[in-house]
Amino acid sequence: MDPYIAEWLNLILRFLHLITGIAWIGASFYFVWLDNHLQPPPQWKADKGIKGDLWAIHGGGFYEVAKYQLAPEKMPTTLHWFKWEAYTTWLTGFALLIVMYYVGAESYLIDPRIADITQIQAIIIGLSVIFGSWLVYEVMCTTKLADHSIVFALVLFILGAGLAYGLTQVFSARGAYIHMGAVIGTIMAGNVFRGIMPAQRALVAAVEKGETPDPEYGRKAKVRSTFNTYTTLPLLFIMISNHYPITYNHLFSWIILLVIILITAAARHYFILSHFGKQRPMILVGASLATIALAIVIAPKSVESDAVANIKINTVEHIVQQRCVSCHSVTPTDDIFKVAPAGVLLDSQQQIKQWAPRIKARVIDAKDMPLLNKTNMTDMERAQLASWFSSGAIIDAQGKE
Repeated sequence: MDPYIAEWLNLILRFLHLITGIAWIGASFYFVWLDNHLQPPPQWKADKGIKGDLWAIHGGGFYEVAKYQLAPEKMPTTLHWFKWEAYTTWLTGFALLIVMYYVGAESYLIDPRIADITQIQAIIIGLSVIFGSWLVYEVMCTTKLADHSIVFALVLFILGAGLAYGLTQVFSARGAYIHMGAVIGTIMAGNVFRGIMPAQRALVAAVEKGETPDPEYGRKAKVRSTFNTYTTLPLLFIMISNHYPITYNHLFSWIILLVIILITAAARHYFILSHFGKQRPMILVGASLATIALAIVIAPKSVESDAVANIKINTVEHIVQQRCVSCHSVTPTDDIFKVAPAGVLLDSQQQIKQWAPRIKARVIDAKDMPLLNKTNMTDMERAQLASWFSSGAIIDAQGKE
C-alpha cells in the first residue's frame, strides 16, 4: 500500500475509533453510574413496577429517570437502544488493526529478533488469537463458572496471563500489546452482540406479548456487562500503550501489562463502590503505590562503560546518520516512512541536541528506536550515546557544546 494512502487511512480510522469509543465507553460509564445511584421510589411508582428512580440536573434542566423491576406494562412508542456505539468501535478498531499491523506487518508486527515469521503467518496467528480467545470466552459463559464471578474472573486472568506471555514470544512487543487489546475489545463487543442485546430483545418481546420477562436473561447479561465494566480501563491503556515503550519494550513486558490491568481494574472498582456511597480510598492508594513501585522496578539501567567514555558530538552524529536519519530526516529514505515520524528531524548536530531528551528516552531508556531495530543499531552504539548524554555535553539547543 502506498505510504501516503496508508497514513490517511490510519488517521481517518484512528479518529473514528476514538469518536465511537468515547460514545461507547461514555454511555457504559453513565449507565453503570445511573444503575448504582438509583433510589427506592415512592410507593405510587413502586406500584407501577418501578424498581428505582433518580433525579439529576444537567444543561440547565431537571431530569427524572426511572428503572423498572422488569418491564413496563406497555411498550413505549419510542425506545432508545445502545448498541451501535459498541459495534462501530469494534469495526473501526479492527479496520485500524488491519491497516497498521497486518498491511504494515513488517514495520509494526513482525520482529525477526523474536520470531522470524512471514506476513501471512503473522496475520493468521493474530486472527486466530483474537477470534479463538473470543470463542473460549463464549464457551466459558455457558458453564457453571459464569455463576461464580470471582472464580470466573480468576480463570480469565490466568488465561489472559498465558495469552500475554505467548503473544510476546511471537509478535513485536508493541504488536503483542495491541493484540491483547484486540482480544479484550472483541470479547467486550461480543458481550454486547451475544449477551446484552439478546437479553434486551427478549425483554422487549415478552412485554409486547404481555408475558412476564424471564429474569434469567437479565442475570446472564449482567455477567457480561460486569466484564465490560472492569476491562474498560485496561483496554483504554492498551489503546494508548504504543506511545509508552517503557512498558511494552521491557524484557518482562507481559508481566507489566498484567500488573497494569490489575491496577486499572482496581481503580474502576473504587469508582463503582463509590457509586453506592462506599468510600474505599485505600484502593486508590494501593493502586497509586503499585504504579510507583512498577515505575521503580522497570526504570532503565545505565548502559555506560569506561570503554565508551568521552564520546564527542561528531561520533554521535555519525551513529544517528547511520541508524536514525533514514526516517528522521527532511527527506527520509525509508520504504515505509516518507515523512519524519512525530516531526523529529535529526539531519544536523543542532537538531540532534534539540531532540536529545527524546533520543535518550526512546533509544537508551526504552530501546524501542530504531523501530524494531530496523537499522541494526548495536549495543555499543547505544552505550556510546548514553555516555554522551551522561557526560553533560548537551548545554542548550543552539548547537553549543
